[in-house]
Amino acid sequence: MGDPRMNRKKYETPKHPWEAERIKEEWELRKKYGLKNKREIWKAKSMLRNYRAQARYLQAKLRYGDEQAARQQKQLFGKLTRLGIINEEGATLDAVLSLNEEDILKRRLQTIVYLKGLARTPKQARQFIVHGHISIAGRKVTIPGYMVRKEEENMIEYHEHSPLSDEMHPMRPQVIEAAPLEKKEGDE
Repeated sequence: MGDPRMNRKKYETPKHPWEAERIKEEWELRKKYGLKNKREIWKAKSMLRNYRAQARYLQAKLRYGDEQAARQQKQLFGKLTRLGIINEEGATLDAVLSLNEEDILKRRLQTIVYLKGLARTPKQARQFIVHGHISIAGRKVTIPGYMVRKEEENMIEYHEHSPLSDEMHPMRPQVIEAAPLEKKEGDE
């Protein structure tokens, strides 16, 4: 059964460790999303691999009109829609098969905090999350890899007891409003 404190791996490592093209792609993803290590990319790839395998299995079952497969397809679409990975109106098995790892990485809390403007860089977003400055619906979340559901996306904010909740905090990104262009003396 195993020790409950020792969780199983949630990812698979690459088959061959030294492929230059794969290493370059992983490095670019790691830099773009501010990830700690490549293990986080491998987790996203494994999650995507599981969704694709389920979609392929369901495609085969649906060809024969299996009722259970139709219910499983509806559940898969429901889960991916709640996570915001696919749109409800564009939910087909082909849409699931066409997903890539960036679609998964975009739904991480770290990425969404950065995209909402709560942090200046993806790495700063990770630091704010780990240090407990970010909350979802008033609940502190300290896991950068947390998969944010669609309805939670608008509830992400600074934690109420965090020093960053003060708008004058020096580490908080400032919202710069566009100043109107002033006319120079010779312009009319």
